[in-house]
Formats: sequence, structure tokens, C-alpha cells
Amino acid sequence: MNQTFGKQILNARKTKGYSQRELAALVQLDFTYLSKLENDRADYPPKEDVIRSLAKHLELDAEELIFLAGRLPQGTEHFLKQHYKEMPALFRRLQENPEFAQKVFQAASEDE
Repeated sequence: MNQTFGKQILNARKTKGYSQRELAALVQLDFTYLSKLENDRADYPPKEDVIRSLAKHLELDAEELIFLAGRLPQGTEHFLKQHYKEMPALFRRLQENPEFAQKVFQAASEDE
């Protein structure tokens, strides 16, 4: 499924039966910002703790939601900073070689 961060939040909120105001109150956000998030129109993604709170209340995978929002979990960010020199080559190889990318993603899925 190729969903945006906003659509994922919107669909999960509706499934849970929350209004925007109810969910915003639970995660301590202004409901207008939540509306912008759901419509993929926010000027900036929420902080990791807000994303984790949204995930908790909506029963979504927090790690996936963090990546979908365009953020990196703190542990991942630390790892990438340790290996920053190798990252451009890795991402370039993933983009240029779909078979390699498929193998990497398949191996990552098998480990979980």
C-alpha cells in the first residue's frame, strides 16, 4: 500500500472513530495542525514524540509512521551519522539497481 503519512493518519482516525478535535486533544496538538497533517499540507512534519503518540492512539506502527512522515527515528539517525560517508553510495546503488534494492529490502523483511 502506497499511502502518505496524512492518509494513514486520516484513515486510522476514522477507523477508530475519533474526530479531529478528539485525536488532537489526545496527542496535545492543535486540531488545525492535525488537519494539515492529514491533508499532507503541513509546513513541517511533527516531532518523533508526537508521531509516536499518534501511532499509539491509532494503533499504527510507530517506526513506519516516523519514516512515512519523512523523519528518522533517533537510533537510525545516530547509525546514519556514524556511517555518513557510505550513505550516498548506498542510496545511489539502491536507486540505480532495482534488483539489489529488492534483495536488500527482502533481507530486511526476513529479519523481522
